[in-house]
Amino acid sequence: MKEWTLEERYRVLQGPEDIADLHARIKQSEYRQRYHIQPVTGLSSDPNGFSFDKGKWQLFYQWCPWGAVHGLKYWYHVVSEDLVHWKNLGVGLRPDRDYDNKGAHSGSAIVEGDDLYVFYTGNHRDENWIRTPYTCAAKMDAAGNLEKLPQPLFGPREDYSEHQRDPKVLYHPERQRYYIFLGAQTMDKKGTALIYESEELLSGWHFAGQLKVQGYEDFGGMWECPSITRISGKDLLIFSPQYTKLPGRGEGTNHNVYFIGQMDYDTLVFVPEGEYHYLDYGFDFYAAQTAANVGDADKAVLMAWMGLPDNHYPTEPQEWEGSLTLPRELRILDGKLVQRPVEGLEKLRREERQYEDTGTECLQGDLPDSAELELVFGEAGMAGAGMGEDGSKTADVNLFTRADGSGGLRIHYDAGKRCCVFDKRGLELRFNEKVGEVLEMPLEAGLQKMRVFVDRSSVEFFVNDGEKTFSAHVYPTAQEHHYQIEGVEKMRIWELGSAVVDDFVV
Repeated sequence: MKEWTLEERYRVLQGPEDIADLHARIKQSEYRQRYHIQPVTGLSSDPNGFSFDKGKWQLFYQWCPWGAVHGLKYWYHVVSEDLVHWKNLGVGLRPDRDYDNKGAHSGSAIVEGDDLYVFYTGNHRDENWIRTPYTCAAKMDAAGNLEKLPQPLFGPREDYSEHQRDPKVLYHPERQRYYIFLGAQTMDKKGTALIYESEELLSGWHFAGQLKVQGYEDFGGMWECPSITRISGKDLLIFSPQYTKLPGRGEGTNHNVYFIGQMDYDTLVFVPEGEYHYLDYGFDFYAAQTAANVGDADKAVLMAWMGLPDNHYPTEPQEWEGSLTLPRELRILDGKLVQRPVEGLEKLRREERQYEDTGTECLQGDLPDSAELELVFGEAGMAGAGMGEDGSKTADVNLFTRADGSGGLRIHYDAGKRCCVFDKRGLELRFNEKVGEVLEMPLEAGLQKMRVFVDRSSVEFFVNDGEKTFSAHVYPTAQEHHYQIEGVEKMRIWELGSAVVDDFVV
């Protein structure tokens, strides 16, 4: 693995010629995705500035152009008309001011009339490498370029640690005020969010206070990427707690959680309706962000980074790493969050294979490197798959196996425990073993359906019409393009076409 110097990681991108050869090399990678957003070169991480404006979905991602390393961060700009097909537009934000001299870090967007504004963290470091985070803003012009304000909106508070970042901006119509939720850490290293308010979008910001989540005053060591969205009369609070281990998440210390409840803007207290939930149960999911200006009070649209801070992936030697998840439509139904793939992904379907009334049959076959699977489970199919130690019915979905059905990503469902166990230890390219290779996903109503999206280096599961989700990177070798499935009543597989254009645009 390459050892990066500080100078290499924080080198300033002068122009396309600096990375043209790098793009030409990584474009040959067998793991380049076909319908997921991925870095044009180097490393991608958090989704930023996600919004719907003038008939187009605007999206940026954190980008370090030099390789699979966290260093000088830019915002890279992509656009879509349908949330399915994405086009590269080039650099959206550059770290070219003193207040962001060491990175344009994560943030969000807001649409005001005909104008789109983004809010981000300017990462400044002095000659002694001491960090000062600033909350900054920029406005998109008619040509789609972001024009920064001359100065930051505000700087950090000295009564909190240096970890103050990732502004989520929103407007509260009843209060006629703008709010910014800022991920932060207290001086005694507890995670929280700071709240700022203003009557004007680009001026007058002042500190309103610290967010309190009732019952969770000591939860994690830093809250990254806070996001709050109103859906069907309830508030959905999402954030990524760091530096803490949570139940059922192995040795990982970076997570993405959510609460459903009510936000009181008078007291700055969020009152949850219940305990926190994991936004996704997979190995690789973080920094989720909801889009601004969706235009429907009963839903939100969300994207996340398919990856985790401090993790490493097999494409590092190929000088690139990362992708974003598929966009998800969020709804709150019967008090529960439901996450489903956005409509339109069906347009990518090509050749179909269909199996019905499988009974006791064990299904085996070739798995396309870009595919969608639709699995329906039932009493007959699950009974055919076998019985657990306690006599309960089981099912097994094994993907990326060898031709004989061995190895791969193995998903075992035990109806007695109502739990799916995801085990990636059978993959030939193993990675992040110390973080954990086995995770569980409990299901309230048992396993009924799975909708699975396979791409060249990722897989995403949407279970029971969005009750739970599981996202992971996988890097199958040439021998690992098969499946073995037991316990299904019906299975459909489609090969999927391409939806991202891997153009070199800087």
